[in-house]
Amino acid sequence: MAYHLAPLQNLIDQFERMQGIGHKTAQRMAFYVLGLSDEEATAFSQAITDAHTKIKQCKICCDLADDELCPICKDEKRDRSVICVVEDPRDVYAIERTHEFKGVYHVLHGAISPMDNIGPEQIRIKELLARLGDGEVAEVIMATNPTVEGEATAMYISRLLKPMGITVSRLAYGVPVGADLEYADEVTLSRAIEGRSLI
Repeated sequence: MAYHLAPLQNLIDQFERMQGIGHKTAQRMAFYVLGLSDEEATAFSQAITDAHTKIKQCKICCDLADDELCPICKDEKRDRSVICVVEDPRDVYAIERTHEFKGVYHVLHGAISPMDNIGPEQIRIKELLARLGDGEVAEVIMATNPTVEGEATAMYISRLLKPMGITVSRLAYGVPVGADLEYADEVTLSRAIEGRSLI
């Protein structure tokens, strides 16, 4: 007879549904949860419930927020003339960790992907266009991922914005710090050359 506990297997299955979580990692996570005290387990489940029920999309930039506006859109010190367009809320956190960007964001919640039946209508492009009507925005930085879908999305949005007289730029992609050139692919090297800067 196989070793099988239905509640444990259900917990493993739930963890395994998470993107990037394999079976072994899901098992470790499930056994971690089993090792929690009753109070810790309650706090853990409450954190999941709170995140799911209290977090929504910012009504301006579509980033995650626990209020009408996200903290970045509330911050009056941010430069509203520059919008950085990203695919996912995780990208906002990645850019914010650099402490370099002082503008605001727009989160698309995806990228154009005809293979997955995702067109411009399924992502937050119309919300971006609605933000550009007042003439305050001078530049839109396309920070979509360097994938076929990310590139297609950047090109599509760029074509929409060009007639508006708004500068559209693209993040420079290249060789990561600490990497050897011999291991970089041709596209990465060509991007690195195109995006070079003076030193």
